[in-house]
Amino acid sequence: MALSERRAAVERRTRETEVRLVLDLDGTGAGRRRTGVGFFDHLLDALAKHGKLDLEVEVAGDLQTGPHHTVEDTGLALGRALDRALGERAGIARFGEARVPMDDALAWCAIDISGRPYAALHARFPRTQVADFEVELCAEFLRAVANSAGLTVHAGVERGENTHHMVEALFKAFGLALRRACASDARERGIPSTKGSLREAESPR
Repeated sequence: MALSERRAAVERRTRETEVRLVLDLDGTGAGRRRTGVGFFDHLLDALAKHGKLDLEVEVAGDLQTGPHHTVEDTGLALGRALDRALGERAGIARFGEARVPMDDALAWCAIDISGRPYAALHARFPRTQVADFEVELCAEFLRAVANSAGLTVHAGVERGENTHHMVEALFKAFGLALRRACASDARERGIPSTKGSLREAESPR
């Protein structure tokens, strides 16, 4: 698959949310993120910028019950778009990792585009909420993306005092690790797996 073809559009509708998402893996961070959750939009901006993803996101969610469904369903849609945009995973680096400092905070992320969905977040935050965003939703978002895209993701925050900085550094690290895992590897002529496939099963929908 040519780099210019690594795009996907996803629409996801439930009784709780309506998500429209367009993704280009080989972008610059362009696009608008409008989820109705201001701090989450800010985090998606950081993810797109440092992941070099052109990302359009528009969500209408049941925010009267809180941001949980909006954040989780956005993650599911993003994961599905990643799965489609990556295709058979031929010629990619497959693995990516990053450590990102932000003032007092230091976050990290390691990704394997493995076809085996798993996500673990290793972090303890001083506060439970930043603006309109519940901090526990960091884990829900990572899990949703991993499940839909077939990623193995380990991420964490090594240190920090300011919860805003810690969460933002985490999303930047996730974006940068994802960028590196999705990158083209000129020496890889096929599927980067000894088994010959990184899509052993259908990614959960």
